[in-house]
Amino acid sequence: MPAQSEQPEQSRSVSSRSGLDEAYDTWSHAAAAVLAKSRRVEVDELPDTPEALLSTRTRDGLAIRPLYTRRDETAEPGVPGQFPYVRGADPARDVLTGWRVTERFGDTALGDDPTAPADTNSAVLDAMTNGTSGLWLTLGGALTVDDIPTVLSGVYLDLVPITLDAGAAGIEAARALLGVRDAATPATSTAPPTAATTLSLGLSPLTAAYSGRATVAADAATALAVDVAAEYGRAVRTFRVDGTDFATAGADNGLELGLSVAAALAHVRDLAQAGLAPAQALEQISFAVSIDDDQFAGIAKLRALRRIWARVADVVGAPEVGAALTHAVTDLSMYSQRDPWVNMLRSTIAAFGAGVGGADQVTVLGFDAALPADARTSGARFSRRMARNTQLVLLEESNIGRVLDPAGGSWFVESLTDDLAANAWAVFGDLERRGGYHSALESGWIADRVAESLATRDIEVAHRRQSVTGVNEFPNLDEKPIATPAASMTGLPGASPRLARVGRAFESLRDRSDTHLAATGTRPRILLLPLGSVAEHNGRTTFVTNLLAAGGIEAVNPGPMDATGVADAAAAAATPIAVLCGTRQRYADEGPTALAAVRAAGLTRVLLAGPAKEWPAGDDGPDAELRVGIDAVTALTDLFDRLVPTEPATSGVQA
Repeated sequence: MPAQSEQPEQSRSVSSRSGLDEAYDTWSHAAAAVLAKSRRVEVDELPDTPEALLSTRTRDGLAIRPLYTRRDETAEPGVPGQFPYVRGADPARDVLTGWRVTERFGDTALGDDPTAPADTNSAVLDAMTNGTSGLWLTLGGALTVDDIPTVLSGVYLDLVPITLDAGAAGIEAARALLGVRDAATPATSTAPPTAATTLSLGLSPLTAAYSGRATVAADAATALAVDVAAEYGRAVRTFRVDGTDFATAGADNGLELGLSVAAALAHVRDLAQAGLAPAQALEQISFAVSIDDDQFAGIAKLRALRRIWARVADVVGAPEVGAALTHAVTDLSMYSQRDPWVNMLRSTIAAFGAGVGGADQVTVLGFDAALPADARTSGARFSRRMARNTQLVLLEESNIGRVLDPAGGSWFVESLTDDLAANAWAVFGDLERRGGYHSALESGWIADRVAESLATRDIEVAHRRQSVTGVNEFPNLDEKPIATPAASMTGLPGASPRLARVGRAFESLRDRSDTHLAATGTRPRILLLPLGSVAEHNGRTTFVTNLLAAGGIEAVNPGPMDATGVADAAAAAATPIAVLCGTRQRYADEGPTALAAVRAAGLTRVLLAGPAKEWPAGDDGPDAELRVGIDAVTALTDLFDRLVPTEPATSGVQA
């Protein structure tokens, strides 16, 4: 009887799967026909399947397919707060509050930032009155360990999650914070600690050992964690495994997660050797995660981390405490110094991804965080308010926090979560085979892997396959520089010594251009020679103008011309370099004549807008091409060096 009752269900399943495959095949055939038509070939001449041709790959190497259907449906990953915690760490999360809006204080004493502990306390209380629900205290700059009681005066420590970042004074600061907690007036009623109220001592000796941030000795942190576990249990977490140390240095998402989990497991092992049970050790770990402006990657990243950490907890025998507590921080490396207002858009997307991905706390850095404090043109209060309100609008107007794991069940997000988790687990497994985190760090393996990932990212940015609005795409060449290219541009507040910002190569060229402008009154310039009507050349003149501006080079466009006007245009532009801009047919009809006129006018280098294959066959041709997909950093640096040969090629900020 059971077998008979199961058979119809199996038949329906097979029938349903067959129907899904048929529907997908129908789409695939239609897509193939469109692709073949666009390429002017027959369908059987396409080099691969439509899915492969339309897929893109992330920097991690993950394939993003053009279409996700019920064929990609996976098993239900449980509910929030239950193993494997993919859908969230906190089963009791208040959907009216959502994640904790965590604001950072103490980075600097410059600008409008308070310079006295009492002023900082006023700023903290004001922020909490206006929507801040978590605190991140930085010591060593505007604040010291002795200032902790004053700064936290009036703060309900049983309701607000507090995170420390005290650098080399981490142990002393942790004990001071615990002292303030112990001395606080007990609440009239108490509730079990949750992710929303956990206090984090913020010690990250293993990740900081890679990035070069000031930190404490790992053995001293372990000893403190043993004491904390015995006295406070899961209400206080000693270790903050900081993935931003890897991400801001160039690590891709899978690499950041794999290294973070490996560092966290190293802490667990150290704690176990010190006498803690696995469950106690796991309860001493929290994670900081870097979130950038790829919203779906951010969502999947947080979900994948929880899946992986749950697996680790299961293996060590304590799955019931395997919920990873996460503090999402907007990625400082994505912030630009040029057109910094665009950073508001970047951080909004990142905050959305963090919230939807289930972060327990979220910190949005100020839009001007990539600028030195003394170069910022907006007051610190304004920057803080914009960062805070970015989250409050998402929470209170868009109601993003009202649903736990709203992306759960999405075929794309679930597939991306699984793929990213598998990628990170492979990194973690490779590292474990090399002897664990400590061995991999000492051997230089971690530094090498992050350097490889950074190099891959730099290639994508240089070829403009990864766009940075206002920097390598749509730059405003007339933008007044906010900061000067000087050594002081490094060492940004809150940044690690290994910070490698995404747009730094293009911004370095812009810095050179500003230096030249200040010295001579003009920018380096290149002459455009548009051939044919505006309708013919406008697309390419616009492309070249945008490309040159990304490198700080001005494009001089005299308008449509023929070979007879080249000499006058060249003399007026006062530049040794020109770019021919036109259509393939126009190149065939007038290109050689125009090129000869350019060379006769004395210009030493002539470039072609578009691929070189569009130039008619012959002995002579332009010296180089400017087209989609070239290494723009290399091409622009070469052009700049030819235009301004006396200036060094390495001026400007490297972070």
